[in-house]
Amino acid sequence: MIYTYKYKSPLGRILLAADEVGITGLWFEGQKYFGNTLPDKHIPQETEILTEAKKWLDVYFSGEEPKFTPPLHPDGSTFRQAVWKILLQIPYGQTITYGEIARKMAELKNVSRMSAQAVGGAVGHNEISIIIPCHRVIGTNGSLTGYAGGIDKKLSLLELEHADMSYLFVPKKGTAL
Repeated sequence: MIYTYKYKSPLGRILLAADEVGITGLWFEGQKYFGNTLPDKHIPQETEILTEAKKWLDVYFSGEEPKFTPPLHPDGSTFRQAVWKILLQIPYGQTITYGEIARKMAELKNVSRMSAQAVGGAVGHNEISIIIPCHRVIGTNGSLTGYAGGIDKKLSLLELEHADMSYLFVPKKGTAL
């Protein structure tokens, strides 16, 4: 069974979803792919796992790095799971490029190269945003692209983490890399 909880964040309402194993979804209301993995039958009820996710978000939105991770249970292909595992290793307040993730994936798979676009697809379909920090992924040239919650939220999350934003920019429409 999937349980849900609506969390009020400084950036807007967030819908949390969890099963008995861990968090299965975290979406900003109105974002791209909002609740797309949420089954029709779910129960709006706070569980122990959702309470832990709430505590994590409380610490995070207070401007501090949470020193724990609530149990996670993302659903995706082996490739997506491997990309999300790399996302979980990005340090708080730091960024990484799609190309760097592609190089890490190539090493893991023992191949000469991996498509940054394929990595981008996996990053973009991360259903547990913020906790699995896809907002920390940027374009090779410092462009802030590809955040389902919206570029404004990506900027706010990076600012909250005191990330170095001196070289980052929002690309003009149609120029995303």
